Amino acid sequence: MSRAVLVLENGQVFTGQSFGATGQTFGEAVFCTAMTGYQEALTDPSYHRQILVATAPQIGNTGWNTEDSESLLGKRSAVRWSADFIDHKDPGQIWVSGYAVRNPTRRVSNWRAGSSLEDEMIGQHIVGIAGIDTRAVVRVLRDSGAMRAGIFSGDAVGTVDDMVETVRSQPSMAGADLSAEVSTTEPYVVEAAGGEARFKVAALDLGIKANTPRMLAARGVEVHVLPSTATYDDIRAIGADGFFLSNGPGDPITTDRVVGLTSEIIDSGLPTFGICFGNQIMGRAFGRSTYKLKFGHRGINIPVLDTATGRVAITAQNHGFALEGEAGEEFDTDLGRARVSHVCANDGVVEGVELMSGKAFSVQYHPEAASGPHDAANLFDKFVHVMETSAMEGSRS
Repeated sequence: MSRAVLVLENGQVFTGQSFGATGQTFGEAVFCTAMTGYQEALTDPSYHRQILVATAPQIGNTGWNTEDSESLLGKRSAVRWSADFIDHKDPGQIWVSGYAVRNPTRRVSNWRAGSSLEDEMIGQHIVGIAGIDTRAVVRVLRDSGAMRAGIFSGDAVGTVDDMVETVRSQPSMAGADLSAEVSTTEPYVVEAAGGEARFKVAALDLGIKANTPRMLAARGVEVHVLPSTATYDDIRAIGADGFFLSNGPGDPITTDRVVGLTSEIIDSGLPTFGICFGNQIMGRAFGRSTYKLKFGHRGINIPVLDTATGRVAITAQNHGFALEGEAGEEFDTDLGRARVSHVCANDGVVEGVELMSGKAFSVQYHPEAASGPHDAANLFDKFVHVMETSAMEGSRS
């Protein structure tokens, strides 16, 4: 292993060894508190253009397999997929721009593993760093906020001044329009489990994770995944019974076109469900503003309070932006009366909004969380119930 350094835009430098590919990479430095699920995190398109710092001290124990990835490395737009949405010949695409860990495991120990984490990083040219005090890095990011960073290894290591200057010249995540960079370029379909679909859902791919179509398919839904450029006519042409807004990377302030599309869809009466980035888009359709969090929410143990019931769900999250609002707040929108439905129990950040009519709702967290927890999986049942209710209302009219 060659020498490697993690350089933050505030001038701090952490020295370790190269991990994965050798070279240089840049992105926003963020940290994830999850103890498990590194493969799901690395292949989550929401981490596009970010350097992920793992707080768990040892990473790589279970190696790399072809089942747990949240996006595919090969052609994601095959015309039709079965409900399990797995390609055993595809290792999954790593979306992080870099990976920083304390102690990479020296031996893989899992019966499903086809390769090691480092081998996969090398194969996909992902530059990483190991052997640094990730606790110290996280303390900096918590105190000073997520910031631009770079990992340099091998011949790419230069003087501190030159590396810091290069890092500071990189674009900020604020104002970044990234969803088109991770979206499918062509529509594809994930078939309903059992073969016969109860409903059709048009899912706008802003960086969709593979487990989302699986969760819907398991409930008898045929999922039509559409590019981020899809129009109202594209969605109506499917004969969709519902509309889904996926997670994704970037700043929600850049999504004016999708916000307009969402408003048009909701106004038409089509049941609508959004998660993560989709929550921010729906909130903007409701007239709410967004802002950048200091260091974001990234982990799988984040408590969320349902303001109507008082129940708390432990959730998986990955976001650096949020909606303005207060717990339980009700407000008028051009689409009807709405309210803040969920907030984070840790810091009060808005975690969900919904129309009082029940036709449209969204959450900031990930109910499809493949590596867990599964407290919020019932939200997919709620979406199906809204489509059932809408179908019955349509048959009576």
